[in-house]
Amino acid sequence: MTSIARLLAGTAALMSVATAALAQSDDNALQQAIASPARSAAFIARDPVRHPAEELRFFGVKPDAKLVEIWPGGGYWTEILMPYLRGHGHYVAALPPGKQAASFRTRFPKAETTELGDSHYTIAPRGSADVVVTFRNLHDWMATNEASQMLAAFFVALKPGGVLGVEDHRARPDRPQDPHAVSGYVRQDYAIALVQQAGFVFVGSSEINANPKDTTDWPKGVWTLPPTFALGEKDHARYAAVGEADNFVLLFRKP
Repeated sequence: MTSIARLLAGTAALMSVATAALAQSDDNALQQAIASPARSAAFIARDPVRHPAEELRFFGVKPDAKLVEIWPGGGYWTEILMPYLRGHGHYVAALPPGKQAASFRTRFPKAETTELGDSHYTIAPRGSADVVVTFRNLHDWMATNEASQMLAAFFVALKPGGVLGVEDHRARPDRPQDPHAVSGYVRQDYAIALVQQAGFVFVGSSEINANPKDTTDWPKGVWTLPPTFALGEKDHARYAAVGEADNFVLLFRKP
């Protein structure tokens, strides 16, 4: 081996070690955010079925990312993402207009927020975001015929090469898709096609939130199951045994 070859090999080895060390540091920071005692006990109890570390790793979220979370609801992911991104990244919550936005801002007064929906479809400056994530919201936009506008807003906000992570309740593939997703379930192939129509490239899927016990044919749709339990105490034990819905986890990239 020539001296130049040895030098190149040594440099490559050092780069490999540095990359591994950086990845370990990122993972440690993520685990610390998930293990934070400041998180809500009710959210921590859902970690075994929501797999936050695995899902954020699958989406490739790094601590220096500029990330927009879409319609964060009660803040399950906000409690993890805000501290994880606080040092080097940037977290923005895109909220639905109305009472839910006000409630979120009261709970997370330090979070940067914008409103999304009801004819307002700008979530960040054009081409500024590294990552956009949305958890269990796609069916809501299908119900209001806003899915295409929402996905277009994500595409505009992302940098070229930026990624979109989508999680939602998975409908059975052997039944026609209700275009309004009244039950809360969306076929995975339908979701992929919908996002691709907005210009995204499908990267891959993960089965980390799959639940084969979910038959998807519940009297109150997905909300029959935990954590909502729409039927209250009726057949509560039965639905608790099923657990949270079968969910797909999809990754897309902006070309």
